[in-house]
Amino acid sequence: MTNLLLLGFLPSGSEWVIIALLILLLFGGKKIPELMKGLGKGVKSFKDGVNEAKEEINKAKDDIEEPASKK
Repeated sequence: MTNLLLLGFLPSGSEWVIIALLILLLFGGKKIPELMKGLGKGVKSFKDGVNEAKEEINKAKDDIEEPASKK
């Protein structure tokens, strides 16, 4: 039920065009590639952080399981 309600608030095709035009007007054609480059770097940094956290969790889990298996 809540998934259907959330889908009602997502923009449709024509609304995406209006949003894109507003972004183009606000930032101009020269700034958009710089914004996308920064966004890409931010996403990559976030993914690296998530992977690093997963590795630390797995390492801690292995450290906890290792002494238990020695007994």
